[in-house]
Amino acid sequence: MSIPVEPKNQTVFKPVEELKKLKKIREHLKKINKPSSPDGDLIDCVYSHLQPAFDHPKLKGQKLVEPPLDRPKGHNSSDETIHTYQLWTESNEFCPEGTVPIRRTTETDVLRASSLKRFGRKNIRRVRRDTTSDGHEHAVAFVNGEHYYGAKAGINVWTPAVTNPYEFSLSQLWVISGSFGKDLNTVEAGWQVSPELYGDGYPRFFTYWTTDAYKTTGCYNLLCSGFVQTNNRIAIGAAISPRSSYKGKQFDISIMIWKDPKHGHWWLEFGSGLLIGYWPSVLFSHLQRHASMIQFGGEIVNSRSGGHHTRTQMGSGHFANEGFGKASYFRNLKVVDWDNSLLPLRNLRLLADHPNCYDIKSGKNNVWGDYIYYGGPGRNVRRHCQ
Repeated sequence: MSIPVEPKNQTVFKPVEELKKLKKIREHLKKINKPSSPDGDLIDCVYSHLQPAFDHPKLKGQKLVEPPLDRPKGHNSSDETIHTYQLWTESNEFCPEGTVPIRRTTETDVLRASSLKRFGRKNIRRVRRDTTSDGHEHAVAFVNGEHYYGAKAGINVWTPAVTNPYEFSLSQLWVISGSFGKDLNTVEAGWQVSPELYGDGYPRFFTYWTTDAYKTTGCYNLLCSGFVQTNNRIAIGAAISPRSSYKGKQFDISIMIWKDPKHGHWWLEFGSGLLIGYWPSVLFSHLQRHASMIQFGGEIVNSRSGGHHTRTQMGSGHFANEGFGKASYFRNLKVVDWDNSLLPLRNLRLLADHPNCYDIKSGKNNVWGDYIYYGGPGRNVRRHCQ
């Protein structure tokens, strides 16, 4: 039997030094790759200049722009007294400066989509009117007929039941310009429950944009190039916590979108003054100038082509007339005008595609300003939504 000969110049293993090195590596990776949060997400801390936005042909080689010096006149963060947070930050850890948190997309996420081409995108549909033919149903308040440069609202967060993996329920703010079904431009933000997109039933903070009526451009969150994130504390697409409960405590998020008068980009603010990022003006055609419509409200997908209506809920799953603590709401509805000022709404109009399934009502008082209650349970016998 031969005896192995120890080679010369062999590196001597130093357990203490190796352990120290390993510890440093793990500490570094902990900063870069966040552990799984209670909602099962993995959050990656990506260098700001390497985020997906800059893969867009019109944004390649560009750098982050400086945030606007001023918010719209009349902006008051004291409205946002009830704070909501994201589950991944419960340990009070955030991504380092110079990076942005991005929810990791897995193969499983992509396989849930109808196709790779449509992954991260909404089904083609109209934003309002004639929406029932493709299964998208709305209960919204809207203003149009003027030039708008942004909007703001507080939205309470719920966990509506979505009864089909191909359906969703969302509550959001739309900033719109262009022709419906043709060259529609929108930027959108709010919360949504989408089992197909996220694989669970949590309400999640989301964004969306399109410049051709949802056909080939734009996507949710950071699932394609376009939206530029600047914030290292909020992960777009991550779950929101806490949430409102029926006859219990109400928790809401504040959303503001406005056009920076200096550079023309559409900026997004979440919560108490947290700038999330911006949609570069160069992405758009009509929205390079201004918006022509603002919408607030809810949307669901009814995937049942025949037979009974879906039981997927909108908002809290309760009708508007049940009011505070039971129905879903938007409060302090405002728009931004040409002078970068937040103003109350004028000529607010309401639309419910199927009022027996999901309805909406508006009001006004000194505390909430303009507000709406909206939502519903979907299929129900009492209101003859069959």
